[in-house]
Amino acid sequence: MPQYIFAYHGGKSPESEAEGARMMAAWKSWMEGLGSGLVVPGNPVGLSKTVHHDGVDDDGGANPISGYSVVEAADLHSACAMAKGCPLAVDGDGTVEVAELMEM
Repeated sequence: MPQYIFAYHGGKSPESEAEGARMMAAWKSWMEGLGSGLVVPGNPVGLSKTVHHDGVDDDGGANPISGYSVVEAADLHSACAMAKGCPLAVDGDGTVEVAELMEM
């Protein structure tokens, strides 16, 4: 079955311990709901840099990645349906970019 990467963009740090617990519970619930389709739960990522022919920029680009996961799905449409439940997409704090991982 094809695999897809979910590249998370946006989101915000919790402003309180209670908000952090709520956010973690939402992520855990969503990921559990993906069942065996969740291949690599992934992680959030730290600050990024953008490497290009003129050097390295410290800004992470126009829409820096904030985390990732890898799922298995029948097709791109199915993978996008899985991503719609992501807390970033549901809460409106960010987006989920979905792309098929190509075998070489």
